[in-house]
Amino acid sequence: MNARISKGRLWTARIMGWLVILFMLFDGVFKLIKPAPVVEGTVSLGYAEHHIIVIGVLGLIPTILYAIPRTSVLGALLLTAYFGGVVATHIRMDAPLFTHTLFPIYLAVLTWGGLWLRDENVRKLIPFIK
Repeated sequence: MNARISKGRLWTARIMGWLVILFMLFDGVFKLIKPAPVVEGTVSLGYAEHHIIVIGVLGLIPTILYAIPRTSVLGALLLTAYFGGVVATHIRMDAPLFTHTLFPIYLAVLTWGGLWLRDENVRKLIPFIK
C-alpha cells in the first residue's frame, strides 16, 4: 500500500470501502439491538430469533477487520464468505434477483474494488489485462 496513487483513485477507494463498512456496521449493530423489524425480517428468512445476535457478530467481526488497513484483506475474505451465505439465503427464499439476491454481490464488488484501487498487492493478486 506504499505505492503512490492519485487522489481521485484514493478517494474512490475510500468511498467504496466506507459504503461497505457503514452498511455492515448498521446491519450488525441493528442485529445486536434487535428492533422488531430486524427480528421479523430475519425470522422471515428462516432463521430463529436466537440466531440474530450470532449473525450480527459474524458480520461485525470481518467488517472491523476490513476497516483496519493492516487486516483489510482478511476482512474482505471473511466478508466475502458472509456475503455468500446471504446470497444462499436469498436464493433459498426465492427472493427477487437484482434487489435482494445480488445485493451482497454488489457489496462484495465494492469491498474488493476499494481494496483493488488502493492496494498494489491486491492488484497483483487480481490483475486485469491492460
